[in-house]
Amino acid sequence: MVHSAAVGGTTKREVVTAFRTGEILAAAHAVFAARGFDGATIADIAEAAGVAKGTVYLDYRSKREVYWATLERDLIDLGERLAAALTVADGVAAKVRAFIATKLAHFDANRDFFRIYFGAFGHPAGRAAASAPGLDRHIRQQVGALESILRQAAERGEIRAIDPAATAFAIFDLTRGVITQRLRGWSQRELEDDVSQLFNLVWRGIAAS
Repeated sequence: MVHSAAVGGTTKREVVTAFRTGEILAAAHAVFAARGFDGATIADIAEAAGVAKGTVYLDYRSKREVYWATLERDLIDLGERLAAALTVADGVAAKVRAFIATKLAHFDANRDFFRIYFGAFGHPAGRAAASAPGLDRHIRQQVGALESILRQAAERGEIRAIDPAATAFAIFDLTRGVITQRLRGWSQRELEDDVSQLFNLVWRGIAAS
């Protein structure tokens, strides 16, 4: 029997549930990456997580719902990595480069999982973005962090007098374009080469003359 005694404001039941969910989503990430969306089953995910198939259905109604939850978990991780990289980077140029480099490195490290975008849900700029619960929120958080950096830099005269919001979205979309090239196998360049090429393109467009 699981008691519901509060531990630091969180009940033991909630802790157990969160742990179970984490195990299921970690397993789902591996299964989707290895077998693709169509090839993966709830039974596969349950087996990989070491739980009964019915346990997965306690939290998720379908395989698609498990995928979106797994995707959101990954985007939360990416958001945390971006926040850390932007905090450590010194100066607006370094922060813009860190934004590009962190995103490209993250998608590169999880290529098999993110290829599901193309195989099952279409281009990430298209209906996948519209279908995924919460995906728009994560995109706006990423763009918002970059927008704030650009706004402050423009006010200090460190970059041109640009529209921070529009420029942040443009950098986000350019970065997503390079990610797409790498996921599709259209770019055979080293990661650092793609990072440098994109950063140089962006920086020449926004740097103060």
